[in-house]
Amino acid sequence: MDLLYFALLCSVLIFVHELGHFVWAKIFGVKVLTFSMGFGPKVLRFRGRETEYCVGLLPLGGFVKMLEENRQEPVLPEDRKRTFEAQALWKRVIIVIAGPAMNILFPVLLYFSVFVGETRFSPPTVGFVLPGHPAEGKLVPGDRVLEVDGERISTFAELARIIGESPGKELRLKVFRNNEHVEVVVVPEEKVVRKPLDIVEKVGEIGIKPSRPAAVVGISRPDSPAYRAGLRTFDLVTEVRGRPVKTFADLETALSENHGETVPVTYLRPVKVPRAFGGLADMAVYESGVAALTPEASGHGDLEERTGLESADLYVFDVAEGSAEWNADMRPGDRIVEVDQTTVTAWATFLERLLASPDRPHTVTWLRGGVKKSGTILLRREDWIDEYGQHRPRYFVRASNWSPVVPEAYVEHASLLPFALRSALDETYDVIRFIVVGIVRIAEGKVSISTLGGPITVYDVVGEEGSKGVSYFVWAMAVISINLGLVNLLPIPVLDGGHLLFFLFEAVSRRPLPLRVREIASLVGLLVLFALMGVAFKNDVERRWDVIQGQLRELVD
Repeated sequence: MDLLYFALLCSVLIFVHELGHFVWAKIFGVKVLTFSMGFGPKVLRFRGRETEYCVGLLPLGGFVKMLEENRQEPVLPEDRKRTFEAQALWKRVIIVIAGPAMNILFPVLLYFSVFVGETRFSPPTVGFVLPGHPAEGKLVPGDRVLEVDGERISTFAELARIIGESPGKELRLKVFRNNEHVEVVVVPEEKVVRKPLDIVEKVGEIGIKPSRPAAVVGISRPDSPAYRAGLRTFDLVTEVRGRPVKTFADLETALSENHGETVPVTYLRPVKVPRAFGGLADMAVYESGVAALTPEASGHGDLEERTGLESADLYVFDVAEGSAEWNADMRPGDRIVEVDQTTVTAWATFLERLLASPDRPHTVTWLRGGVKKSGTILLRREDWIDEYGQHRPRYFVRASNWSPVVPEAYVEHASLLPFALRSALDETYDVIRFIVVGIVRIAEGKVSISTLGGPITVYDVVGEEGSKGVSYFVWAMAVISINLGLVNLLPIPVLDGGHLLFFLFEAVSRRPLPLRVREIASLVGLLVLFALMGVAFKNDVERRWDVIQGQLRELVD
């Protein structure tokens, strides 16, 4: 099956490339003698009015043969104006550049086909507001954003795109809240995103998430009504007085007017299964239960004050044994309170404070059974070499929380086609930029040439992505198509970029390069191309050497 995917990918991308040359040659009246897909013995061939169309046995290339003066074939007088050389320089440039251009533009169609097939979109409803970010105090969970600066939106993806493109810019949001329309002004903060190959992007962020926290509770006080009723941290409340509860906001609403009345609370309690499946997985199973909860009768405080219940977001669900967090005496069930004497109100804020200065120790304070404890932790650091040969540090927080969310009901995109086209163009641009930067980094010596991949790598990637489904295969085809187009534009003779280099010389000197010079340059370019292919093949073999050795042993045995 992998071979079929590989052959299909090669055939499609080669056809697209050669079609670019062929179509523009025809448009400009150049006589095309042969349009060939593949090399080697011809398995299929037929002749049109003046062009022979054929398919070769090996689907690893193709060519469009045009009528040229310097070929061995004689040129009839009536065809002299139809030779490639007889065309104006700008026409020849277009014919040559059309092949790589088709490979670069074809992914727009591929990505479009993927995005236009999207049917599940989250609505532009605020599910969670991160403390310490621009949205705090301006947006609240449950807000439905209808417009941004007068532009109507229907999905959370549209809202995120506009925010991401507007760091430091004032945005006016039209929000539906409590059955009325409210205008909110927010200024996205600038966030620096560092990507591989030292690519840096600045994006806007206001600190909102699309889905509301589920009704998973945390209980920090053992003297609270919730604890006395038998509820425990990480219980997932499903019903209050027989009425379904999905989100933590639903739980707050269900108990908002209760002051002293005992109500049944149904819950599911996750119980960890040690060494599940013989140690192959970490898992937990739910045990159901019912608690008789009696909130405090006096006072008009919030849910935590009256019942002892709060969101489990800041509670530690798991700590890796032997980690710095474990050695500092942090344990599952602890509630994070402070980092370096600064109060944290969300797990995301806890992580932000740790990762803001990952190389220095941090003092963390937590509650256990109502008693404050603290310890000093230093994040685990791992230095590694990424797939581009660059040295990078990674930092790990070895404690984790458990705060599941309840997704909103999916909606249809009001402008699906424009969304798909815009997303396809953005994705194509990102891939082009990434590949161009990668080539520049290799030329600068910042990225090892060992990152180059050849046909074996392409074969592996295509087979792996193809096995996941059509959309993954299309995604891989798009990336490889852009690679093919950009590589063909490299100024190496025998590639399209080499021909463009010859045309540049012709434009400057007002005469074409001598045939002998072009032949020598093409020979040198061919040697360079073979050398690059050799390096890529060597890299492929080294990456798969263990697999190759295993297969050889099987053959010998």
